[in-house]
Amino acid sequence: MEALLVSTGVVALAEIGDKTQLLALLLATRFRKPIPIVLGIFVATLANHAFASAVGNWLVSFIGADALRWILGVSFLAMAAWSLIPDSAPDESSAAPRFGVFLTTVVAFFLVEMGDKTQIATVALAAQFHSIVWVVLGTTIGMMLANVPVVYLGDALIKRVPLQSVRIVAALAFAVLGVYVLVFA
Repeated sequence: MEALLVSTGVVALAEIGDKTQLLALLLATRFRKPIPIVLGIFVATLANHAFASAVGNWLVSFIGADALRWILGVSFLAMAAWSLIPDSAPDESSAAPRFGVFLTTVVAFFLVEMGDKTQIATVALAAQFHSIVWVVLGTTIGMMLANVPVVYLGDALIKRVPLQSVRIVAALAFAVLGVYVLVFA
């Protein structure tokens, strides 16, 4: 249960102002079809985070526990710093309507998420908690919590949320996880 809750919270906070959230806003304002966009985000997130969790679990078996503890702790601290850096919106050409809204969303969201801080956080969370199912479930819930309101409320929500404050909270969450892993794991 801890893996689910921590994964949900970490990814939901890390996603605020992230390039994939900006992509969700771009898709929502361009297509104005929230249901296929939300379903596309869900499918892309499940696939991407399942892959990331598998990598995280593989790392556990490949690297010794002490080395992994240091890698994870430093990774979470690096994620804290990265969370403070604002992302820019993905290029609008990545949202071409050629294949329909759902498939466009799946492909664009999956590709933009590659190497993103939430994907890297998913790798680290899977390595820390040794639970692909709970981590993928938690990170997917976190992504949906952060992106579904953007799809439905769009610009109005983005204008009201102080992104710098949210980035600071996300950075603090990652820093606390990093220190916890380094000191107590």
